[in-house]
Amino acid sequence: MLTEDEKKIISAIQGDLPLDPRPYRILAESVGMDEDRFLILLKGLDERKLIRRYGATLRHQKSGFSANAMVAWKAPEDRVLEIGRIMAGFEAVSHCYRRDPKPGWPYNLYTMVHARTHESCRSLVAEMSQQAGLAEYSMLFSIRELKKTSMRYFESEDWMEDGEG
Repeated sequence: MLTEDEKKIISAIQGDLPLDPRPYRILAESVGMDEDRFLILLKGLDERKLIRRYGATLRHQKSGFSANAMVAWKAPEDRVLEIGRIMAGFEAVSHCYRRDPKPGWPYNLYTMVHARTHESCRSLVAEMSQQAGLAEYSMLFSIRELKKTSMRYFESEDWMEDGEG
């Protein structure tokens, strides 16, 4: 069972993080608690495995990155962790993960690379290829951004009594 305060926290974290050096302070204030209590309860939700994943979405267009490519790499399975660390070490990489290859699609390591131009993106990927020692890859450039939303578990009305906070 979740307490009312835990429901408030879940409701607060399912939206965008405030663009502030202390976003959790702002979220805590939005649900009527101090930042320390908010963070303690949030950590407790994580430790109890009630929050399995907490991620951020990069709105790359708003950040000035107009060239974005998902790069699918064919990495030797016995080196995938090592290569993944190399790839994730590039500042331009926002995502790096392993997936099982499929028939007709031999790639098992994926990176999302962000750059200002297509040419600079290609140059970055060539450098990544060289550093990791991988020659087989496929670049898939973003054409347009589609829907980016997160799951919503508790809306503010779910924890407010009589419609008041």
